[in-house]
Amino acid sequence: MTGYERITAALQGRWPDTTPVMLHNFRMAAREAGVSMTVFRSDPRELARSFIEAVERYGYDGIIIDVDTVTLAGAAGVPVDFPVDQPARVKGSLVATLEAVRDLLPVAVSEYPGVQVWLEAARLLKRHFNEEIFLRGNCDQCPFSLASLLRGMDNWMRDLLEPDLEELIHVLLLHCTDITRQFVREMASTGVHMISNGDSVASPDLISPVLFRRFALPYERRIVEAAHALTLPYILHICGNTNLILDDMVTSGADGLEIDSGTNSLMAHEKLRHRTVFVGNLDPTGVLARGTPSLVEEKTRDLLHVFSDTPRFILNAGCAISPETPPQNIRTMIRVAREFRR
Repeated sequence: MTGYERITAALQGRWPDTTPVMLHNFRMAAREAGVSMTVFRSDPRELARSFIEAVERYGYDGIIIDVDTVTLAGAAGVPVDFPVDQPARVKGSLVATLEAVRDLLPVAVSEYPGVQVWLEAARLLKRHFNEEIFLRGNCDQCPFSLASLLRGMDNWMRDLLEPDLEELIHVLLLHCTDITRQFVREMASTGVHMISNGDSVASPDLISPVLFRRFALPYERRIVEAAHALTLPYILHICGNTNLILDDMVTSGADGLEIDSGTNSLMAHEKLRHRTVFVGNLDPTGVLARGTPSLVEEKTRDLLHVFSDTPRFILNAGCAISPETPPQNIRTMIRVAREFRR
């Protein structure tokens, strides 16, 4: 099977010939290609080359086309800082008072340079790999997390606890939903095989499950529906320990859930194996970046055994892989996946 065929089989609940591997390795790919983050986010040819060389180097099945977590915020007008060798980051907010959300103007996402680079890199990767390697077009932030960037994290957390502000919160979330949907539509047009988004601020590490159900989940569902309307499968990623919201995440309608290493994999297996695809969830820091090859092998085998009774599994780190990760650890993870027999 090709990488594309392996991941497609897992998404369809069919057994692949071997465990599919999808890496969230954009920073490591850039570092190994000798590309600074400044160049990576501004030159689509270098961005695509970084991923092409990473696939050639490690032989994995699926690329997560990712750049950073503030591109949509920048497109919406939030001030953004661009470090030379770090992902971009916001340096302020856009919405000084929640009342101001009524005056927000529509955003033309496709006109933002960072989005244009991201999309052109996806087109170049599709042209290069076609149906050989599975391409997952990440579309930055889900509406809830994007809203936190527009409003500012501290303000957003306080807003959520004020019942009198609920109407305005939903106005901002609808504004952000339009922005995220635009990126989903543009990404789908590049020919990628799947859409995904992150909603890290919706983690139980930051908000209660009650707030998640009220303010994050309904808008995650709208983005899943947007991807499905374009006939593409969808993966939802939420950082941290998601034990408390796994059942809710399934109801988003996502075809796969990318689960962080803080979540109990045994619990996730019981809740997800007949309902959606599990993507993850090796610890990107304690195991992949800082562990020995023998630890990587042990933890990879442990995870593969947990999911040995279901084809609905794609091996990955639980979150983005550090550029400091030893190459041998990535090779070990993939070797174990290839050798494992279920």
